[in-house]
Amino acid sequence: MTPIKVKKLGHFVYEVSDVERSTKFWTDIMGFKITDRNDKGMVFLRCQSDHHAIALVPSIYTDRSFVGLKFHHLAMEVENIDALFEAREFLKSQGYEFTFEGRRGAGCNIGIEFVDPDGYNFELYCEMDQLSDSSTSRPASLFKPAKSLEEAIANPVSRTW
Repeated sequence: MTPIKVKKLGHFVYEVSDVERSTKFWTDIMGFKITDRNDKGMVFLRCQSDHHAIALVPSIYTDRSFVGLKFHHLAMEVENIDALFEAREFLKSQGYEFTFEGRRGAGCNIGIEFVDPDGYNFELYCEMDQLSDSSTSRPASLFKPAKSLEEAIANPVSRTW
């Protein structure tokens, strides 16, 4: 029996052919708010207090007739870091390999990413930054990237900024 207990579906990251057009759709049409942009051209958008619910990745293809934009990953929140450690050990015991673990940037969530049997990328995470309508996103200088769960714990981010 699996020890993994998903708390909620977290965020969806996908590739788009025109980041600004897609950003306009998600903000002007769907009512999301921009929380961050990174140096790779990604745009992070939120609809509630989670730092992001959707992230847009610029496509390397500029030809709009190209059919092949990619699903990047779907993230699922777990209760806490202990649940992440337990999930990591369980997935390893089942033969799954990780494409990433630790903490990247925007949102400062700690997570593990792995590929399902069909090659789709999924993330389990916890501790995402929470924002109110009046708060601003954490500055990039405070992201503290980490390449493992252990490193993320050893080098925590402040919950206020």
